[in-house]
Amino acid sequence: MRHFDLSPLYRSTVGFDRLFSLLDQATSNETAPSYPPYNIERTAENAYRITIAVAGFSEADLSIESKENALTVKGEKQTNDNDEKREVLHQGIAARAFERRFQLADYVQVTGASLENGLLHIDLVREIPEAKKPRQIPIGAGSAKVLEAKVETAKAA
Repeated sequence: MRHFDLSPLYRSTVGFDRLFSLLDQATSNETAPSYPPYNIERTAENAYRITIAVAGFSEADLSIESKENALTVKGEKQTNDNDEKREVLHQGIAARAFERRFQLADYVQVTGASLENGLLHIDLVREIPEAKKPRQIPIGAGSAKVLEAKVETAKAA
């Protein structure tokens, strides 16, 4: 895999260090964990859903934490005394502990989570504050009148 040197960008920009560190992580040679499998969907213009396959986990075994621009989903099976007495001849259903992290864009908030049929659904929405939304600036007619007044006074002279 190619490695990009982003140091020239660090010298000429301010406040983009988080973006550059994300680019470094994306282009690193580390293999991404594949367990548990997940989907990321866009459900509306500013709404998203992360679906994680967590077969065998109950609500008590899962935890979801949103902190700053990171979403962390952890799963750990609670040990049960009955499990120790069983002898598993073949284990094809993975029930190992996991931790999956997602980087969230600015203003993306978690609105809810649900567990159904072995799938954990996490709903997210991007809510941009009114102060950050683009707005139209009206062109004032007052400045045009001032120019017309100056032209009229110049003609009179």
